[in-house]
Amino acid sequence: MVPPRLTLVSDNTREKSETAPGEDAEGARAGGAASRSTAALSDPDAAIDHLSKSIEREKLRRLEAMLFASSQPLDAKSLARCLDANDDVHSLLIALQAEYKDRGVTLVRVAGRWQFRTADDLSFLLERQQKEERKLSKAALETLAIIAYHQPVTRAEIEEIRGVSTSPGTLDVLMEAGWIRPRGRRRAPGRPLTYGTTEDFLIHFGLDTIKDLPGLADLKAAGLLDANLPPGFTVPSPTDVAALMPDELPLTDDGDEEEEQSVLPLEDDGDERSEAQEPDESGEPEKKEGED
Repeated sequence: MVPPRLTLVSDNTREKSETAPGEDAEGARAGGAASRSTAALSDPDAAIDHLSKSIEREKLRRLEAMLFASSQPLDAKSLARCLDANDDVHSLLIALQAEYKDRGVTLVRVAGRWQFRTADDLSFLLERQQKEERKLSKAALETLAIIAYHQPVTRAEIEEIRGVSTSPGTLDVLMEAGWIRPRGRRRAPGRPLTYGTTEDFLIHFGLDTIKDLPGLADLKAAGLLDANLPPGFTVPSPTDVAALMPDELPLTDDGDEEEEQSVLPLEDDGDERSEAQEPDESGEPEKKEGED
């Protein structure tokens, strides 16, 4: 009896059917991406739009990295260093701010600079209960408000507005907190110091400029002012002027030298001295009549 003959046949269909399901999904995604890229390349307008979006996304990523790495607010000039010279930094920051609008971290602008901060409704999660905060006294709060709304202002002007004398320690507390600073000296007798707010004041209270302080209508809506106000009551419009006002002198200028130079010798005195010391022909000073 002749044994049966065995024939080896390669089963390629089995190898194809035994591929992993994950590999099929990954291949499908790769194929879809390839098809989209091919479609984008086939349409010039779509290709340009895709390229511009990729470039803008890369610029936003750079700004995001710079802001996350910095512990202090950054201005537009510092952020522009990571971009091209012709890029519109402000519009890019607005776009990045819109992306973080509903997130746990938001992009805010304080004191003219940009910084990532925890969302206001989630700030309680990061509170440090062990940190003891020293509250300002009523006199310090009133003094700070007067300086913020009336700057530049002197100590005498603060006392006139409050109606009571201001302790030197009150101003010292505010300067230690970094919220006020001496601006200059008033062009008045005694040359008193003038005070104004600082950039730390804006950062602490979340203000972009000093003009963002609440006005009369805002204070009424918040219930901080009595409904029955005296007639003619107004809230001054705060101004943010970094340069000295015309009635201010620099802190380093005492003004004494200017006054000394402004005093010129009288012409009559100079004439009398010249006539008394003018020598005659003999070489001796000429004497007036009646002199021995």
